[in-house]
Amino acid sequence: MLPLTQILRNFFLRLEGFLSVVFKPLLNFLKNFFAFFTKVFGLNSSNYFLESEQTGGISKQENQTVQNTTPEPPTVTRRRPNTKKIDDYYINMAREVKNN
Repeated sequence: MLPLTQILRNFFLRLEGFLSVVFKPLLNFLKNFFAFFTKVFGLNSSNYFLESEQTGGISKQENQTVQNTTPEPPTVTRRRPNTKKIDDYYINMAREVKNN
């Protein structure tokens, strides 16, 4: 990296760090100031921007779930497949090679 490029990069990084430290209290003050007015006017409630359900013609419908009352027996699955078929395949292949 060229020395001039490195000096410029370091300068802008330090400038960014300095400005973030200097302006952080000011930005926090502005954030708290506007947050106060949003609370006063009720703009922070979640349903402020939503339409009412009656005007949109939306009706709520509860999800009905049917529960199966008959217990299912647990299925036992083997971790490894039946290796007898694989062993028979290789044994037959070895016999064919031996016969040829």
